[in-house]
Amino acid sequence: MIGGRSQRVLRSTLPAAVAVLVTAAAELLLPASAFAHASLIEREDLPLPEELFIYGALVVVVVSFVGLLLGWQRPHFENAPSRPAATWLSAALLNPAVGTACGLIGVALTALVVYAGLEGTAAPDRNFAVTFVTVTFGLGMIVVSVFLGDVFRAFNPWRAVGRFVSAAFTRLAGQRAPTPLAYPEWLGRWPAVVGLVGFLFLELVWGQTGFGLVGLEPRAVAIATLVYSAFTFTAMALFGVERWTDRGETFSQYFGMFASLSPLAVEDGALRLRRPLSAATKWVGTTAGSLALVLVSIGGTTFDGAQEGVLKSAIRSLFQRLQDGGLDPVAALRIANSVYLVLSLLVVAAIFWAGIQGMRIVERDRSARQLGRDFAHAFIPIALAYLVAHYFSYVVYLEQAQFSFLLSNPLGAPGTDIFGTADSGIDYGVVGGGLIQWVQFFSIVIGHVIALALGHDRALAIWGNTRDAAWSQLWMLVMMMFFSVLGLYLLSQANA
Repeated sequence: MIGGRSQRVLRSTLPAAVAVLVTAAAELLLPASAFAHASLIEREDLPLPEELFIYGALVVVVVSFVGLLLGWQRPHFENAPSRPAATWLSAALLNPAVGTACGLIGVALTALVVYAGLEGTAAPDRNFAVTFVTVTFGLGMIVVSVFLGDVFRAFNPWRAVGRFVSAAFTRLAGQRAPTPLAYPEWLGRWPAVVGLVGFLFLELVWGQTGFGLVGLEPRAVAIATLVYSAFTFTAMALFGVERWTDRGETFSQYFGMFASLSPLAVEDGALRLRRPLSAATKWVGTTAGSLALVLVSIGGTTFDGAQEGVLKSAIRSLFQRLQDGGLDPVAALRIANSVYLVLSLLVVAAIFWAGIQGMRIVERDRSARQLGRDFAHAFIPIALAYLVAHYFSYVVYLEQAQFSFLLSNPLGAPGTDIFGTADSGIDYGVVGGGLIQWVQFFSIVIGHVIALALGHDRALAIWGNTRDAAWSQLWMLVMMMFFSVLGLYLLSQANA
């Protein structure tokens, strides 16, 4: 027998649940029209029949959505309390000596990247700089941040140098280093967004190997590091070390976004434990540019996946036209990739804003801009899911290189073998193709389910009742379907 409270919940959520099931049925029963260009038949190395990857993802997302409507009646992540970790653990990890050591490690690694890039071999696969920046730093730090919190803050080489210079000035001048400018609140995280687009451009456009051209040269990595360092130090001198780190510094904001999913945090100089995912609800706040940072992260990974498959012929076509028009082949390829990188970012933004506009059926008084900020944090798990799905095998393989022959011979110089591992190779059998495909599938599905949970939790906090929350999240579900199908489709088409 269904109780009175359950009956009321069922009546209030039934219209939305029915609408969800109808939407899902349309997706499942019309594969020819919905996925006419997303055929997975050609891929024979998948461990399951190809259709099950898309259909299974949709079913899991829909079932999760209905489960949230019927079983999640109050917010669980909003304003979730944290509790202090063991005192000895905070003392061991957060003392000045450890902070100084971490900062020195960050500075030393940055210096090694620059030195290896300028003085080492030009072969990207034998030079420490390229793999460290694109894999160990660019991807590995995301994994560390998700599990251990904002670790990058301690290792941030620019913050370490800035703090050292500021402390030295204070000691010599007898006063703190002045900050000529106040950081404008309207600027928010937009400098970090621009920096992230620049990092994506370096990795996916400037260094993209295609049609026998280009490749991310170690020297380019070193020069980019120097340019970014000069810009960052200038900004710190103008706005203050901590203020720039907390708003404008690209990697502090990027890794901090993923650290908001972690169960660990440092608050008021002490280590604290919190409910996983709960800090994401506070990460956006009213800070401008936060949503853009999330969408650029998703869009960049989307472009990288599409670049390997579905966009390959389009990029080749534009490249050929530019080359026929008299452009140098390298310039033509970079321009073609730049065009489609921008288009990928715009497509991801369009999907997001279409869903946000749909949410306004619940409350017309709340602007789309405000709703976008309210629900931006729910898409951080999708950004993480895309990264895991697209780069899992990449990290597994290349981290073997990073911590064996590249660490032992960072410059790729003949005869150098610092740790005795210079002759090591990459074991491509450490993970099989089936495991890779399952990791890709489950990361996409789980990421979208978590995103739905965060969105539903925020909707309950905003509207206070299950019915309105359900109607708003109907549009969230549609967005999740688009993103999950898009992610799986790109994976199925990569290198096809």
